[in-house]
Amino acid sequence: MQTAGNTAFVQPAHPGGLLLGESTAMHNVFRLIERVAPTDVGVLLTGESGSGKELAAQAIHQYSPRRASPFIAINCGAIPAGLIEAELFGYEKGSFTGAVRAHAGVFERARGGTLLLDEVTEMPLDMQTRLLRVLETRKLYRVGASVELSTDVRVIAATNRCPMQAAQTGHLREDLLYRLAVFPIDLPPLRERDEDVVLLAEHFLVQLNAQAHARKRFSAFAHMQLKQHAWPGNVRELKNCIERAFILTDDVLELAPMLHNGAAASQIGSRTAGAREHLEIRVGSRIHDMERSLIEATLDYFQGNKRRAADALGCSLKTLYNKLNGYSQNHECANN
Repeated sequence: MQTAGNTAFVQPAHPGGLLLGESTAMHNVFRLIERVAPTDVGVLLTGESGSGKELAAQAIHQYSPRRASPFIAINCGAIPAGLIEAELFGYEKGSFTGAVRAHAGVFERARGGTLLLDEVTEMPLDMQTRLLRVLETRKLYRVGASVELSTDVRVIAATNRCPMQAAQTGHLREDLLYRLAVFPIDLPPLRERDEDVVLLAEHFLVQLNAQAHARKRFSAFAHMQLKQHAWPGNVRELKNCIERAFILTDDVLELAPMLHNGAAASQIGSRTAGAREHLEIRVGSRIHDMERSLIEATLDYFQGNKRRAADALGCSLKTLYNKLNGYSQNHECANN
């Protein structure tokens, strides 16, 4: 942990992992990272999409005794259910069609280091059972193997769901939750870090100026706009906004047109004036129809941005696509 003036920050040894903040909320996160990093216990990172969970995992790794070994991150929600076992634990040559050579999974490749399981609540339940056994025994079998391998990996898990709700709704095994959440850390959304918005924006601008050999700066009005915007997309949205403004301006960055006007506003997920914030459901409606109405209204609210809609609905992007594909197929069947 380092301190510069009133700004505390966690700065891992490589530039790809950086957490910035001077807010009370981030000071609390830094304190927890300092405490848990030297240990080897499991950490569960929670927080909205774009709040910096992977950066926090990198910081924990860089401040741990495992810092010289690999840090590997995988998104459990982005791996097809039929492939996740092979990706986690590896496979032997000939174990299935296409397995032309042996392959080490992430547990082997991260040996001695840290493995981040992002969106762990999107992992199929049968794989959660196998993961729990590996965490408890520190041993695994590659797909198609008869020889058990030892593993030495610190596991950090992350999710944008509420872990207890995920357990109650069947998205996360309760025993796995308690195994992963020995030390939970919640990353605050940017709307709860007002003091950090300008600090982060200036940091991103410094990076962009260095890359482009430029000397662009924010106007005073842009600083005010940065503080007033709600930033529903968190740090990721802020960074994208600064990058677009950097491209579109030659000297002084003005953000007001991007945050409030027309098409540019829709690019960062701002809502149209007519977007519905409430949905009326008739008593006695079928659950399937209510779910479809909610999904379609949420997509309309976020102007078709499926990532934002999935975050708001508390499901993975893959789940949302599956739901929409199902609605499309049912519509086609009804028309035939």
